[in-house]
Amino acid sequence: MNKIIIGLLLGSYLANAQTITVAAAANLKYAAMDIAKEFKKSSGINVKIITGASGKLTQQIMSGAPFDVMLSADSEYPNRLAKGGFTTTPSEVYAIGTLVLWSNTGANLSKGVAIVADPSVRKIAIANPKTAPYGIEAMNAMRYYKVSAKAKPKMVIAESISQVGSYVTTKAVEVGFMAKSIVLAPEIKGIGKWVEIDHKAYNMIDQNMVGLKNGSPENQLAARRFIKFMSSLKAREILKTNGYELPNKK
Repeated sequence: MNKIIIGLLLGSYLANAQTITVAAAANLKYAAMDIAKEFKKSSGINVKIITGASGKLTQQIMSGAPFDVMLSADSEYPNRLAKGGFTTTPSEVYAIGTLVLWSNTGANLSKGVAIVADPSVRKIAIANPKTAPYGIEAMNAMRYYKVSAKAKPKMVIAESISQVGSYVTTKAVEVGFMAKSIVLAPEIKGIGKWVEIDHKAYNMIDQNMVGLKNGSPENQLAARRFIKFMSSLKAREILKTNGYELPNKK
């Protein structure tokens, strides 16, 4: 078989390679891409990643968006989808998120969350608490430290964690509440300073995943393979490198 025929066959194979679409919470922007690449290596299945706030992704799924898997930033939205009959697999935890406070303007982060009440901080970015779990926990952290009243007039509500990142990196705000996974990403690492927020100040961020019914039967099978891969050593290594804590393996 000559090289031209082999090339044509390979091109045909690649063109027909299966693709699944994964709706991923914005905090997974970088980790999910790395996991998708490793999954492709082991399975031959392409993965298209669509990121956004978990609440908005849930709304899209309920409206029929052809996603095959959801990787949420919490457990509530996947559980809601399961109760509504939109899922093909049980909701299960794949990672545990960590909330950090991030600044690219030199804000004194040694004060921790209390800095948001300081007059030197004029704008604070948080992901929309109505649709983003990290936004909910940012509000909880400010309530815990009793600074929410002073912080409220300064808040800039972002659509998702990704937009919070844009506000911080461009110095449009003095501080932002961010997922640790974002500040550790190679594309972001080294920009500004950040500190972890004490876990006791907010609820544990259990991030759950589910397979979805909206895709084709073939994609539902591939989605199950992807969900299983999320518990693999390789995927767990990627999640850990990106700052997530990991659930105990079953």
